[in-house]
Amino acid sequence: MAFLTATTKGGASWTPAFIEEIDHEKCIGCGRCFKACARKVLGPEDLVDEESDSIRMVMSVVNGDNCSGCAACASTCPKGCFTLKPLEA
Repeated sequence: MAFLTATTKGGASWTPAFIEEIDHEKCIGCGRCFKACARKVLGPEDLVDEESDSIRMVMSVVNGDNCSGCAACASTCPKGCFTLKPLEA
């Protein structure tokens, strides 16, 4: 299986990992990923807890096609909520 690869300025090979999903069970809605993303891929979403009838904010993928595969979102996430995947070439 071949993946899309890129080259860094220094000449090293790099495989971008694109956002697949965010685990809303782990997400605490801190917004670090939102601030780290320069491509406006993420946005806040209110999640309703049916059992407690409460609402909490989580991050969601709102513009997934804008993802450049930099993984800044995942690297800033304190809870490890992100699933990333390279693209097949």
